[in-house]
Amino acid sequence: MRADHETYTHGHAASVLRSHTARTVANSAAYVEEHLRPGSTVLDVGCGPGTITVDIARRVAPGRVLGIEPVAGPLEQAREHAAGVDGVEFALGDVYALDHPDGAFDVVHAHQVLQHLADPVAALREMLRVCRSDGVVAARDADYAAMTWYPADPRLDRWLAIYRAVAHGNGAQPDAGRRLLAWARAAGAAEVTPSASVWCYATPDDRAWWGGMWADRILTSAITRQAVDGGHADLADLERISRAWREWAENDDGWFLVPHGEVVCRPGR
Repeated sequence: MRADHETYTHGHAASVLRSHTARTVANSAAYVEEHLRPGSTVLDVGCGPGTITVDIARRVAPGRVLGIEPVAGPLEQAREHAAGVDGVEFALGDVYALDHPDGAFDVVHAHQVLQHLADPVAALREMLRVCRSDGVVAARDADYAAMTWYPADPRLDRWLAIYRAVAHGNGAQPDAGRRLLAWARAAGAAEVTPSASVWCYATPDDRAWWGGMWADRILTSAITRQAVDGGHADLADLERISRAWREWAENDDGWFLVPHGEVVCRPGR
C-alpha cells in the first residue's frame, strides 16, 4: 500500500489550505507540546502547508524537523512558510514505508492524518518504528460524527451525512478521533496516553472564518466532485449547504464544536 495511491477526501484546493494554514502547536498540538524540547528531532507526517511544522521547529531549535507529504502539491507552500527558519525541511514521504532507520526521531507527529488512511494501524506501526525507544508518537484527529452545532439546520445535517459518506467511500474513517486509542494499541504501542480537545467557533470572527471556509469548500474542493460522482449529492444540494454555512456564520447565536481524539504513544521495544 502507498499513501499516494489513497484518496485524500479534502484535496488541496485554496479553500482547504485556508483552513490548514491557521493551525499552530497552540491550537492543534498542545497535547504533545511538553515533548517538543530543544534539540529534538521531529518527523511531521502529513505536514500540509507547514504551519505546525514550522512552529515545532521554533520550539525544538537547534533540533531538526522534517515535514512529509505523499504528494508534492502542499510542499511548495510549506517551504515558502518556512523561509528564514532554521532546522526545518520538507520532502515527499510515504507513512506506510518511511525512508528512515529504526529509532530515527524523538517525536513523530501526525495531525488530521490517520482519518484519511485505509490502514491507520499500519501507519501508526511504521511511525512507532522510526521513533526512538524513549520518544513519542503523537496523533490527533477530528471525530465528525461527534461534531455538534447550534442552531439546528437540516442542511448542515445533510452536509455531515454527505461528508461522512464521501470519506467512507474513500476507505477512510471520518470518526477517527474516538478510535485513536484502539488503533495505537493495535499497532503495538507499549504505552498510550489518550486525551481530547476541541475547536469551538462562536465569535463573529470565528464564525465568519469557519462558516465561510466550509461554504467555499463544499463547492470548490475535491469533496465537490467526490460527492457528485459518488451519487451522494447533486450540485443543488451542495449549493443549499453552502448557503446554510453562510447563514450560520451570520447568526449571532451560531456555535460549532469540533471534537478531537489525541494519543501520545511510546514504542513497544
